[in-house]
This record gives sequence, structure tokens and C-alpha cells, in this order.
Amino acid sequence: MTTTPRTPTVPRTETGIFVHQLRQLLGLTQAQFAMRLKVAVPTIARWENNRTQPSPLALMQLKNMLHELKDSPVKFHRICAPILLAEYFDEEN
Repeated sequence: MTTTPRTPTVPRTETGIFVHQLRQLLGLTQAQFAMRLKVAVPTIARWENNRTQPSPLALMQLKNMLHELKDSPVKFHRICAPILLAEYFDEEN
């Protein structure tokens, strides 16, 4: 099971895009997303702007959020979560 998005050859910008896409999919502000992950608000901004990368633990939390969304009552979440898992974690349904 892969815990980091893709391979080391993928540009760091993809991690920032992924974090932003997941946050938007959840409909959360950076502050709300930070609270959910138990990190500081500036941490989310740094991840999204590719100033820093999420830790392996944070990546696992993000991945788990996507797994939870696969069973969401919201159809859009059920559609998007597997796509993001495949795109960033090389994980198929």
C-alpha cells in the first residue's frame, strides 16, 4: 500500500494540487481542514503552495478521508474519491 502520492519523480506541485482538490471536495476552508487534520492553519496553506510536504502520517489521514468518501451518501464524493485515489496513490477500486 502506497502512502505517498505517486512516485518520487512526480513534481511536488501535484501534492499541493491534491491537498487543494481534497479540501475543495470536502467543501472545507483551510481552517476547517486544518482542524480536521489537527494541524495549524498555515500548514494547509504551505502544503497547497508546495512550501512543505505532508508527513507520511498526514498523507495516510488524507488517503483515509478519500476511502471514507467512497461510501459517502453524496454521489459526487463517491465518484471523485476513487479518481483521486487512482491519480495520487495508484490505487484502483
